[in-house]
Amino acid sequence: MAVISCSGSVLVMRVAVVVYDGVFDSGLTAILDVLDNANALGGQIPEPPTWNVTMVGAASQVRTGAGLVVAPEPLEAAEAADLLVVPGRAGSDPAALIDHVGGQASLPVRNLITRTRQRGTKIASACAGSFFLAETGILNGVSATTTWWLSPAFRSRYPKVHLDHSQMVITNDGITTAGAAFGHVDLALAIVRASSPALSDLVARYLVVDDRPSQAAYTIPSALAQSDPTVAAFERWTREHLAEPFSLLDAAKAIGVGERTLQRCVQRTIGTSPIRFVQDLRVERAAHLMRTTELSLETISRKVGYEHPNTLRVLLRERTGKTTAALRSR
Repeated sequence: MAVISCSGSVLVMRVAVVVYDGVFDSGLTAILDVLDNANALGGQIPEPPTWNVTMVGAASQVRTGAGLVVAPEPLEAAEAADLLVVPGRAGSDPAALIDHVGGQASLPVRNLITRTRQRGTKIASACAGSFFLAETGILNGVSATTTWWLSPAFRSRYPKVHLDHSQMVITNDGITTAGAAFGHVDLALAIVRASSPALSDLVARYLVVDDRPSQAAYTIPSALAQSDPTVAAFERWTREHLAEPFSLLDAAKAIGVGERTLQRCVQRTIGTSPIRFVQDLRVERAAHLMRTTELSLETISRKVGYEHPNTLRVLLRERTGKTTAALRSR
C-alpha cells in the first residue's frame, strides 16, 4: 500500500509500468523519466512524495517498437502496486492496433488490467494504450481520451466509452487516460500532480514542458474525416464553400445523403456535430492564413465565412488556445 503522511498526502507510491512487444519507446521512457526526475527533484519541497517504479511484462524479455530489449519483472509483481500504467503501442495502423489489443498476444495484459480494476487499484494509460483499457470493458460508461487521430477507430470499436479526443488528460473513477504520443509526458506529470502539484510544476519547469490541457490545437480535421466516405465527402464540399454561409441541407444534397444521415455519420466518426466540424475547418484555415500571410483579420474572417472578425477571434482562442497576436508571431 502507499505510504501516507500525517497530512494525508501520499509519500511513497508503488507504480507498475506494463511493457509488451511493440510498446512505444518514447511513451515508456517519458513515464520513467518524468517519475525519475520527480524523485530527484523532490528534495526541493517539504515532505516530497516518491515513486517506486517497476516495469512488468508477460515475458522475461520484451522488444519495444524501436527494437530495444527490456527485461521486466513478471506481471505478478504488479499485484502489490498502487498504480498500474499502460503505455501506448508503436505504429500508425488502427486496424493492426485493434488486432493486437483484441488478440491472444495481449490477453495477459488485458487480464492484468481487469484484475487491477477489480482490486480498486488506480490505472493510467496514454495514446494507444487506452485501447487496452477499453478492450477489457473497464472504460464503459467512463469519460476517457486517446490520441486524436485514432479517435474514429476507438469510437467505432468502443461505443460505450464517453470519448473526448479534444482533451489531453482525463481522470474519471480512478482511471486516467491521456492523448497522443507525447501525451505520455502529460500523463506522467498528472500522476505527479495528484500527489504534489508543486513538485509537478517543478518537474515541468526543469524539463521545459508547457501546460497542454487540450489536443484540439493539434487535431487535423481532414485526417479524422477520411475514416468515413460520407464525412470525407462532406469535408471536401465544406472546404470548397468555406467562405459561404453554412447550410446543412445544401451540404447533404450536394453529397447525396439526407440531413439526419449526415449528422449521424459526423457524430459517429468525429464525435461532434456537423456545424462544429465546419467551425474546426474554418479555424484551421484561418490559423494557417494568420501564420502565413499579412491579410487582416477582417479579410481572413470573410474568407472563412464569418462576417464579424470578433466571432473568428473568439473561436481561434477557444480552439487553439492562442490569441490572434500569438498566431501572427508564429
